[in-house]
Amino acid sequence: MKIAVVTINQPSLDSACRLFPYLNEYEVDVYGKKELTHNLDELQIYKKLDDILPSAWEKYDAIICILAMGAVVRKIAPLLKDKATDPAVIVINLALDKIVPLLSGHLGGANELADTLAERLPNCLNFISTATDQTKTLAFEMLAKKNDWKIENLKALAKISNRLLNKQAVKVATYPLVFETIPHKDNLTLVGFENLDLDTVVIDPTLTSDCLTFRPKVYLGIGCNRDTPLEQIEEAVEQFLEKNQLTLQDIKNIASFEAKSDEIGLLEFNSKHNFEIKFYKKDAINALENQFSKSASTKFFGLKGVAEPSAILVSEYKELLYKKEVYFKSITIAGAI
Repeated sequence: MKIAVVTINQPSLDSACRLFPYLNEYEVDVYGKKELTHNLDELQIYKKLDDILPSAWEKYDAIICILAMGAVVRKIAPLLKDKATDPAVIVINLALDKIVPLLSGHLGGANELADTLAERLPNCLNFISTATDQTKTLAFEMLAKKNDWKIENLKALAKISNRLLNKQAVKVATYPLVFETIPHKDNLTLVGFENLDLDTVVIDPTLTSDCLTFRPKVYLGIGCNRDTPLEQIEEAVEQFLEKNQLTLQDIKNIASFEAKSDEIGLLEFNSKHNFEIKFYKKDAINALENQFSKSASTKFFGLKGVAEPSAILVSEYKELLYKKEVYFKSITIAGAI
């Protein structure tokens, strides 16, 4: 995380110097006026806040302000875009014992960073104003952030959050194994994808609707004949993704049977796209109780399959969404979440 610490006078710069050691695992720049004294290795010099805040807004993940909250509000107001892209903004007092996550508490990480600082700084109180945090109510955007889900229709979030805060029912259209992992399921009901309205949250890689939607990552299981070249694997994956309305950015990882651990084309595909391919043993594959598509690997290796079982084993939720497809009579691909 890249952090800017903004000061405005000697007392606030003194506080920044005391704060700096508590941010040692982050990439931190401290901003201050030219004529002030400090013990930092480097100080980013500025004349006016208006000169630095627009560029800081784009450059940093978080901005910690050691100055009056009213001044901060006035200065950042013209820069606000939306909660999906605005950086975290935190205000902290000169004594470093009171901290307020002012903006982007959830998606921007202000609440989390403020919690970290409050734990480290002596006698520091964190004034989190987010209602879901205070009431320990499920915050879907934090669930998405934790699980690396892409968010769509973010404007629908406020209504869903308010319904949960008011203990009103919210429908969740997803798969049973995904639903099981959601914490604090009070007032949540699992429904099918045919029962959508604006009180519904959708968790699915591709389904399009006007609902608040989360896109979990997809995991591919890949089988191939010996000496299948990289180019054919590339083409097969491209066709599979296009058919299922997916892109490479939607894919978290790939997997296969351990006998393919020296398959050059598959290893080249893995390296080219920066995956961390997993190879599974026969016992792990055959221990799965799922019913799989008919596979030539049953005859040659005594396996229940390669593409479908591997996709399930490597996946997060063990839900097989995309059954095996065969390409060039030599490559099989399946997808799970």
